[in-house]
Amino acid sequence: MKQIVVLTGQSGAGRSVAAGALEDMGWYVIDNLPSALIPEVGSLIDGRYERLALALGGFESDFTERARELRQGVADVTVVFLEASTEVLVRRYESTKRRHPFAVERSMADAIRFEREQLVGARASADLVIDTSDLNPHQLRERLSDHFDAAADDGSMQVTLMSFGFKHGLPRDVDMVLDCRFLPNPYWVPELRAMDGRDTEIQTYVIDRPVAKEFLDHLNGLIEHLLPAYEAEGKSYLAIAFGCTGGRHRSVAIAEEVAATLRRSGRTLRVAHRDVEL
Repeated sequence: MKQIVVLTGQSGAGRSVAAGALEDMGWYVIDNLPSALIPEVGSLIDGRYERLALALGGFESDFTERARELRQGVADVTVVFLEASTEVLVRRYESTKRRHPFAVERSMADAIRFEREQLVGARASADLVIDTSDLNPHQLRERLSDHFDAAADDGSMQVTLMSFGFKHGLPRDVDMVLDCRFLPNPYWVPELRAMDGRDTEIQTYVIDRPVAKEFLDHLNGLIEHLLPAYEAEGKSYLAIAFGCTGGRHRSVAIAEEVAATLRRSGRTLRVAHRDVEL
């Protein structure tokens, strides 16, 4: 199946890194493309390029309309929107000595906020939003590789299950967050403390409890209902995060258990444990 990825988003959020990552994965990349050419360049994919990535040169008001025209001509189009917090973008620009494109008559922070306001429509039309505030270039490359180098061959929605620790902050780019802190905590059992939720002993401790079994029964039913509904709406990516205090025991065990259930039903998915090594 022929594929096109369109990279857009905030200035300084990692568009050049993302374009380089896709190029390393074998995508043909056209960089700094004006949005007016998006529908036209889609014809390049016919007979020449199986996987084409379009990295836009910056904000243009007609982006949403041009992306819609592209989708009418190509079946498999993924719009990736890259963003980051104002504080992070200010630090990035200060470290590189580059000038933000909207900072001619504005402070750096005001320019970033102004651009974010102009990009509301582009962000809303994106299939995948990646917040790069906490990602270094290597981690951003890994994130894109997860999505585009190992995507499901059948074109079905790609599902990611993530565990995390609330004390390390909420994950920024997930669709659903489930709090697992109501479950018994293996941390308070000395012989279990050094293990993590991938170990059988932790999984048994967490999951073999009536409260956990009831939770998983309800959760698996909810997920079974939601996944086809999201796919029917055309969603390409879904990320579900499970959180506990430190992100090492309960959330990891629950994520692994849900992943096992989905795999038994034939679902291809990715599992990531953000804070398990912290």
